[in-house]
Amino acid sequence: MIDILAELLHILDLERLEEDLFRGVSPKVSWPRVFGGQVVAQALVAATRTVPASRPPHSLHAYFLLGGDPKAPIVYEVERIRDGGSFTTRRVKAIQHGRPIFATSISFHEEEAGHDHQAAMPAAPDPDGLPEVRALIAKGLPNLPAAVSGYFSRPRPIELKPVDLRRYLEPGPGEPVCNVWLRTVARLPDDPAIHRAVLAYASDMTLLDASLIAHGRSVFDPEIQSASLDHALWFHRPFRADDWLLYAQDSPSAGGARGFARGQIFGRDGTLIASVAQEGLIRPRTR
Repeated sequence: MIDILAELLHILDLERLEEDLFRGVSPKVSWPRVFGGQVVAQALVAATRTVPASRPPHSLHAYFLLGGDPKAPIVYEVERIRDGGSFTTRRVKAIQHGRPIFATSISFHEEEAGHDHQAAMPAAPDPDGLPEVRALIAKGLPNLPAAVSGYFSRPRPIELKPVDLRRYLEPGPGEPVCNVWLRTVARLPDDPAIHRAVLAYASDMTLLDASLIAHGRSVFDPEIQSASLDHALWFHRPFRADDWLLYAQDSPSAGGARGFARGQIFGRDGTLIASVAQEGLIRPRTR
């Protein structure tokens, strides 16, 4: 498991090709397309490397344009939009086979003091008291769909502990709310930029699925064609991605074959560290 985390860190350590030009690779897995969270994280790394460390990112707004090819490298082109007295803005375009597959704008802010408040973390069982999903699957969950079982059994750099698995075991419409504990499978280096990149990677892992709960479906349903369309991420407070984080997700709307979902990410002590929003394709497949 440590090896798979090392692979993620390698993927996030982009190669510098030229001033404001970087190249990233994908893991050697059999995925049909590049995972969206990987492109978000790599684009964040590219932009961060053009900004002083005293100005961490506070917001990211992105669009997924084309499915990425996991067998080909991705070139990240950084455009320096603004270098102001307190804020810095970068635009990043990800390119494969001569075409843009992803575009994002990222804003950085010089750290300063100000007013402070936050939403309360929803009630959730402590992650240490929750069973490991892979162990549950190994023992046998008879009603768990094979696609869901395969997803949670797959080795990954991010450990996931859903608070409630009943939506997969007892199909049917439910309240569009989903809470998941997550953290890296091993300790990360202390560099805050690495933790932010890892969180950006993880922020795309389960969010869109929340928009299908109200309809008794999931992104694992073969009758649903799903894909992330856009992604927004705000960093609020310092954190470590190798500590347990609660990803509290909900979906206030779905329509026109698109689902909208929001997420709040809390530290184990209840500190709100980041917010996420995403709209994605949840198109019913026609037989």
